[in-house]
Amino acid sequence: MHALAEARPQDQSRRPWNRGRLVGPKPPLKLKEIWAIRIRLQVAQRLRDLALFNLALDSKLRGCDLVHLRVADVTLGGRVRSRAAVVQHKTGHPVQFEITEQTRDALERWIHAHALRSCDPLFPSRIDCAKSMSTRQYARLLGSWVRAIGLDPLAYGTHSLRRTKASMIYRRTGNLRAVQLLLGHTKVESTVRYLGIEVEDALSISEQVEM
Repeated sequence: MHALAEARPQDQSRRPWNRGRLVGPKPPLKLKEIWAIRIRLQVAQRLRDLALFNLALDSKLRGCDLVHLRVADVTLGGRVRSRAAVVQHKTGHPVQFEITEQTRDALERWIHAHALRSCDPLFPSRIDCAKSMSTRQYARLLGSWVRAIGLDPLAYGTHSLRRTKASMIYRRTGNLRAVQLLLGHTKVESTVRYLGIEVEDALSISEQVEM
């Protein structure tokens, strides 16, 4: 009986969740790819998408934290702040982030164009404007952005944007502690794994320090 049971073909309905998908850490965007997406969004006058894309890069927030931001989280006195802070949903710990000039400009254009109030979701849902957009909608938007510049949308995810600026900061400075704080990680080991730092990276940084 056991031999007969083992010989039966597997139930076709039990399809592996990752079949046909690329799994593993999603790579960060390169600088030329950032500008390719940004310029496309600017030309198409997609105010919401441009504000969302720029803020995703600056804030380095997880998708769940990014989409649940409210206007009051990034504004003060009707103007977009140069720095903001939020409590992370996953860890319950606060994290601060910078908002660069071009991101502030994109956010102000988006907020004013849609007359968003301080209590409103910064990126409202298409179905119910009183609610925030879903992480699934954010992921679909990201897929459309990377596809538009010739990248495979299956190879990139929302963590690609969270990882992008953090990776650039680490590559330019080697300051792992700063990146840990910016990402809101409680342990530096988490940052090492998140950035995919290898021994070769560590040695390269060490070689730059003269005693």
